[in-house]
Amino acid sequence: MSENTNTENGKVTKKPSHVAYSVRDREGKDSKWTEIGVAFPHKDGKGYDILFDVVPLSGRVTIRVQDQK
Repeated sequence: MSENTNTENGKVTKKPSHVAYSVRDREGKDSKWTEIGVAFPHKDGKGYDILFDVVPLSGRVTIRVQDQK
């Protein structure tokens, strides 16, 4: 699912296949989704490495397929 991408410095890197979000339910309002990290699939297809920029103190973490932009 991930693809190779040339970065500005000329190196080839793997793009994450999924994005991690912290989801907080709010009473009477839509849930608030905040991007908090990314996930890379293992080569054998049986798991993921998840890299968090922050860790939520409450709520849930949702992993979603990254949009192709």
